[in-house]
Amino acid sequence: MTTEFHFTDHDFSRIRTLIHRRAGIALGEQKRQMVYSRLSRRLRELQLPDFASYLDWLEQRQDGDEWQLFINSLTTNLTSFFREAHHFPTLADHVRKAKQPVTVWCAAASTGEEPYSIAITLLEALGDKAAASRVIATDIDTAVLAKAATGVFTTEQVRRLAPERLRRFFNKGTGANAGKVRVRPEVAALVKFSRLNLLDSSWPVKEPVDAIFCRNVMIYFDKPTQKKVLDRFAPLLKADGLLFAGHSENASLVNQAFRPLGQTVYELARTRAPGASA
Repeated sequence: MTTEFHFTDHDFSRIRTLIHRRAGIALGEQKRQMVYSRLSRRLRELQLPDFASYLDWLEQRQDGDEWQLFINSLTTNLTSFFREAHHFPTLADHVRKAKQPVTVWCAAASTGEEPYSIAITLLEALGDKAAASRVIATDIDTAVLAKAATGVFTTEQVRRLAPERLRRFFNKGTGANAGKVRVRPEVAALVKFSRLNLLDSSWPVKEPVDAIFCRNVMIYFDKPTQKKVLDRFAPLLKADGLLFAGHSENASLVNQAFRPLGQTVYELARTRAPGASA
């Protein structure tokens, strides 16, 4: 197959090493075409002749802005409102019993559907008390965070929401904004977006939280990186806090710090005495 840019096995190997070092992402051999397609856009933008030139240029600028664009290009951002719907009634039951105010960390916010779904769940479960709650929404990809912060979505993106939720939590666009909706101010007020690489030495979450949503992230990490992240999650959860994982991550979350509580929901292992029944 004829390609626009020269792309060798060595180039692909360098990219795999760099993205793992910078973001913890472990790219398999089957991702080669995806890598070529996404990074070709950067070569065109920079008017570079081949991947080797791009990677040389990148490595010569260890702290340059291009590193963020490199990471943005290679991250996957598949999301939707109330995705993996079984998690949200569990969260609602949990926060109703929790000491107020509640804090939930969404560690892969993407374009915003997940943290706003969490905020809506808090408003439905807690009523007026939800105003004191917080949803900390982080992601490594700055492009999707900018989109998320607007709180604007197409009617197609919200079409599966119940009509009552749409009326209560979204404003319908008119005129130039016809065909779009925006989350209502009381929803947006609960959510704070910020960039975070889970490999960073410092995280914005300092005090224990009631729940962590880290769904469909661990599947992109190798086992040592998964363990490192999970070990850091453990002290950031309250004693009865919950960790929500993605549907394909059951096997990934084998970790001494956590034990299964429900379908892809985990609690801290230390919350029950040794020998207690599950």
